[in-house]
Amino acid sequence: MIKKRLIFMGTPQYADEILKTLILAEDIEVVAVFTQPDRPVGRNQQLTLPLVKETALAYNLKCFQPHSLKKEDYTTTIAELNPDFIIVAAFGQILPASILVLAPCINLHASILPRFRGASPIQQALVTGEHVTGVTAMLMNEGMDTGDIITYKEMTIPDEMLADELFDALTVMACNVTLEVIRHFNDYTITPQDNSKATYCTKISKADGLVTFDDARMIYRKYRAFTPWPGIYTQSGLKLLKVALASQEGTHKPGIILHCDAQKIEIGCARGSLYIYSLQPPSKKPMDAKSYLNGKRLMCADYLA
Repeated sequence: MIKKRLIFMGTPQYADEILKTLILAEDIEVVAVFTQPDRPVGRNQQLTLPLVKETALAYNLKCFQPHSLKKEDYTTTIAELNPDFIIVAAFGQILPASILVLAPCINLHASILPRFRGASPIQQALVTGEHVTGVTAMLMNEGMDTGDIITYKEMTIPDEMLADELFDALTVMACNVTLEVIRHFNDYTITPQDNSKATYCTKISKADGLVTFDDARMIYRKYRAFTPWPGIYTQSGLKLLKVALASQEGTHKPGIILHCDAQKIEIGCARGSLYIYSLQPPSKKPMDAKSYLNGKRLMCADYLA
């Protein structure tokens, strides 16, 4: 059996799971891995290896960590490895033309392109209330997620699914799509993207988690999109850890407490209302909503924050 020779490029968990799938495939040989440089993480700024690098080291694979493939010339290095394919998943860098011509460069993007090009397609699908998403295998060019489409797979997003759960589902899908594309590459009809339908998304920041009690439906979408990180929180720094949509309709004074019981409180928004089950005040431990109200001596018709 002649194995397909692959170079893999990626960084976070999504990429790491695809890499592990490729390593374990009997008809594939991963000849090298490219990932981002080690980064300082956390309060102590401890230098931390990307997950993909950890996997590469565990399997004794060559591992390169360029700061920029556009500024550092790896063309000869890659050419000498003689790959049949270069597989890219959440790598975080755009490949220069000198590399794109060496082998088919296939990117696995967690959306149905051209929707949600960019860094946060999973979160954006939830923020915008999409009912369907998926994974696109794309033949890369020098643009950001603008290459021709090889194939894609779709899935329906359950109404209460959170970002980490959607991430897991799309990761499994991406692993399967990657194997299919490598094994049957010549059987696909490659088609250009319709650029007129393109939408874009940027990298998520902590500021994206800030909410005001304006629209309950939008707050719930943010909760689904930004759990577990950055989470959602009010201007006072109060984190809303577990919420549910009580109603999309109705007009209330923003932040007013409408109802409370042993399990939850209902908070009014300018439009609609939310159930809050647990929350976390600044510099405090998480607690159930009822305990928070008791500690603050709040009751119905008071304001949460």
